[in-house]
Amino acid sequence: MRVSFLDLKKINKQHKEEIFNAIERVLLSGQYIGGEEVVNFEQKFAAFCGAQYCVGVGNGLDALTLILKAYGIGPGDEVIVQSNTFIATILAISANGATPILVDPNPETFALEAKNIKEKITKNTKAIMVVHLYGRPTEIDEIMQLAKLHNLKVIEDAAQAHGAKLPNGKVGSLGDAAAFSFYPGKNLGALGDAGAVTTNDFSLYLKIKALSNYGSDKKYHHIYKGMNSRLDTIQAAILSAKLPFLEEENEIRQAIARRYCERIENPYLKVPSIELFKNSVWHIFPVLVENRDDFVKYLSSLGIATNIHYPIAPNDQDAYSELKDISLPVAKMIHKHVVSIPISPVMAEEEINYVIEKINKYHPNVKN
Repeated sequence: MRVSFLDLKKINKQHKEEIFNAIERVLLSGQYIGGEEVVNFEQKFAAFCGAQYCVGVGNGLDALTLILKAYGIGPGDEVIVQSNTFIATILAISANGATPILVDPNPETFALEAKNIKEKITKNTKAIMVVHLYGRPTEIDEIMQLAKLHNLKVIEDAAQAHGAKLPNGKVGSLGDAAAFSFYPGKNLGALGDAGAVTTNDFSLYLKIKALSNYGSDKKYHHIYKGMNSRLDTIQAAILSAKLPFLEEENEIRQAIARRYCERIENPYLKVPSIELFKNSVWHIFPVLVENRDDFVKYLSSLGIATNIHYPIAPNDQDAYSELKDISLPVAKMIHKHVVSIPISPVMAEEEINYVIEKINKYHPNVKN
């Protein structure tokens, strides 16, 4: 048997009729930049997140970059961010000329904590960037209280957590602003690059709307030095077509994750706790393995694809050589041992069982 890590063709094929109808609608409209399809998706997605406003943009990195730009965060300013994240989170800070201040996460949740943030706040700190990693919503209440005390903005990197919710609301409505990516592999994926910003701040909404459209509030009138980062009309239509299915698909992911957590019983792996991550939408199902290369080769030999999110920590990348000497032991451990195993809303029953069976038979010292 072969189990792909993520079968995008199969995921999108189940929505083929809705997607084709959306594409045809755009084609026949003659409106290929902006227009009703973009406005329609922005309104639907804002409502889905429990936020008042949404601006569709080009991709998730642009969404983060625009939020910081709109807040006027730039050279001389510091943004606190967790150290175990995809590099885009940190690139957005650098793109605005600000300085990323990396903080180690909680070793059990891999999430940012208020107690670790507190010691990093200085007179130059302007914002805290919280990453809802792997689809796990970060408990944000204490961070929000700390931010309010120091007059800081809290920005959600929600690129992996569409639909994740906590008792006080959904991701995308918990901080001052949130950035989403609709990269094809996300829980809500476009058929190309796409992103969005959600917020309850009307003035921020208006500024990002202008900044993302050449700094223009109306045609040929430019009030900011902006950029071109607009959600494509055709992608907006496709996202609108897929959005009604997102909750159901997240529930399927949650059901698979529960089975993994309850049935994978191998002492050589650390599997997430289903109770600890009961609010996750499981964009990724990560496990920790001491000998990662051996484990990946073992599964590959059995036809099970894996991925690594992420093999190299941002501060160990050549692009951030100035951060190489920072001690981040938790992030270093995570990036060294984490492996993502298959999870998606189109996995067949036999595929799920096969993955569980083969992982349970894994032994690092035995040729399986």
